[in-house]
Amino acid sequence: MEEKAAVAALAALAQGMRLRIFRALVGAGPQGLTPGALTTTLDVPASTLSFHLKELVTSGLVSQERDGRHLIYRPALGQMNALLDYLSAHCCQGAPCEVPPPGRCADGRVC
Repeated sequence: MEEKAAVAALAALAQGMRLRIFRALVGAGPQGLTPGALTTTLDVPASTLSFHLKELVTSGLVSQERDGRHLIYRPALGQMNALLDYLSAHCCQGAPCEVPPPGRCADGRVC
């Protein structure tokens, strides 16, 4: 993933409602959701939902497909994974990153 695409994706997710929409779509998986289902699930007006879905589609994190009279929005899981890879590409200076168990510091001490 290029830096420009990462910035666009992060900017799209840096708004509460868009983050909620994206998380709902990720939860639905590849089958996606209709705007009606999203409106009901998230209790958001259709016009607000439409605005935020447009931003998510533009960022590449969500795809839109017409199925007869309905629109289906799906998470672009490949794009999501590419963003995660981009963010963690240089993690821990190339060493395996281990997350300490809750209540423990990285060096094993109780925190």
